[in-house]
Amino acid sequence: MRKITLLTGASAGIGTALAHEFASHGHELVLVARREERLQALAFAITDAGHAPPTVLPVDLQDPAAGAYIAGELMSRELEPNFVVNNAGFGLIGLAAELDIFEQRSMIDLNVSALTDLSLRFVESLEKNKGGVLNVASIAGFIPGPRSAVYYATKAYVLSFTEALHQELMPRGIRVCALCPGPVPTEFQARAGVPQAQGPGLLTRSAQEVARQGYRGFMNGHRVVVPGLANRAITVASRLLPRRFFLKMADRRQKRRQLN
Repeated sequence: MRKITLLTGASAGIGTALAHEFASHGHELVLVARREERLQALAFAITDAGHAPPTVLPVDLQDPAAGAYIAGELMSRELEPNFVVNNAGFGLIGLAAELDIFEQRSMIDLNVSALTDLSLRFVESLEKNKGGVLNVASIAGFIPGPRSAVYYATKAYVLSFTEALHQELMPRGIRVCALCPGPVPTEFQARAGVPQAQGPGLLTRSAQEVARQGYRGFMNGHRVVVPGLANRAITVASRLLPRRFFLKMADRRQKRRQLN
């Protein structure tokens, strides 16, 4: 059985940056996302850079059977994860009562259910190989998010779940880490319904920087990694200031993003 790093949401943004980061450190990758052509292009770029050729698995992770399918494909190819990187996810901007309920439930399926499945499905393999799980959350997980209520709630789940899993699996030699970036210029904004790209701000970090800091913190056994000093300040303030402050702040910010 060859040891691999399973990476979801690899076709764009932070996922692509994480793929290059892990590959540059000698990890053989299994790339998972819906868009096969994007995955093939990424696999070619990684191979062309002199790294181990990745395996491509086009999968819709919103399908409840996706986890079992991935496990079966890995077994049939004699591959076993020593690292699982759950990056797949999306957000939506708008009032929860006005957004499409099916899309919001799909967000929960991907951001929460699929991530939970893949975080737990390969624990025996991760223990055997002294590996771990890196879950991509967000600074949104630290605060409530009016006009993105379900998305912020999913990231709060990811953060809480990952921190608890870090504590549970530590005795088994498995590292578990939540990567919590702030704004990152990617396709995420268009999928979320932001009318146009927002200019760089104090909280903004590149996907490459997020991937570098995430990889380093994960490998060093950190429980939570928040790239950027300003973003870390928000996570600290979230524990000190009243919740109503962040409710109003997030509401104003999301309203501006919708109008711009």
